Amino acid sequence: MPIITNETKRKSYAGEVTLGAGVRMARTVEVGLTMKAAGFDWLFIDLEHGPFDLETAQQISIAALTQGITPLVRVASLDGHLSTRILDSGAQGIVLPHVNNAQEAAEFVKICKFPPEGGRSAGGGLAHGRFEAIDAAGMLSGINDETLLVAMIETPEAGDEADAIAAVDGIDVLLIGTNDLSTGMGIVGQHDHPKVNKVYDQVNAACQKHGKIAGMGGSYDPEMIERRIKEGMRFILSGSDLNFMIAGARAQASMIRDLAG
Repeated sequence: MPIITNETKRKSYAGEVTLGAGVRMARTVEVGLTMKAAGFDWLFIDLEHGPFDLETAQQISIAALTQGITPLVRVASLDGHLSTRILDSGAQGIVLPHVNNAQEAAEFVKICKFPPEGGRSAGGGLAHGRFEAIDAAGMLSGINDETLLVAMIETPEAGDEADAIAAVDGIDVLLIGTNDLSTGMGIVGQHDHPKVNKVYDQVNAACQKHGKIAGMGGSYDPEMIERRIKEGMRFILSGSDLNFMIAGARAQASMIRDLAG
């Protein structure tokens, strides 16, 4: 069956560390090839904070399906049409911000998975099957298997509910949004604060218990990333295209100015 494999999902459940690159400003199909060449496993196409429209996200997603990098899309909310339209358009997974309890996680699964796992409507003509003729049941079942659902944990309340969220069938990843988490706690940028560490501990324990994948984003200090990986983080949002461009441009400008004296 020609359903395109979600390599990030496969690697993650095998216990490998996978790396994501945020896409907020790149608007052309080259971004998939570029981030693949740089060593990333998945794209984090940001429709919550980025300026994209659906058609741009679709083009990036479908290109990524052929580029060996997994297209994941962060939507702005639980509203069903936000997730289903981009899944129909080529995304292999959805990242949902601010998942605070098991009820929201279960609704997320219902929206994004075809029956019998969920209630998603089948519109046909899906790029995940390379637009080949496949029996409907096999197509929908195969796409369900390859869809990756990421619940973002961004509040202390979500940390307290991490065990229940991880227990929901169909949820694959609990991704800690460290910036929003620390900001909401009134400890902006304090990513090693005991309150933040508690949520990391809660998410790691929940994922280990239920066989799910623990992830992190918004925290980019090398020593902190190393520590979090040792603690159990496997799904690492590693920065965004804007961050990468600024870092590379700054390094190049600094090098040339140093040479010029």
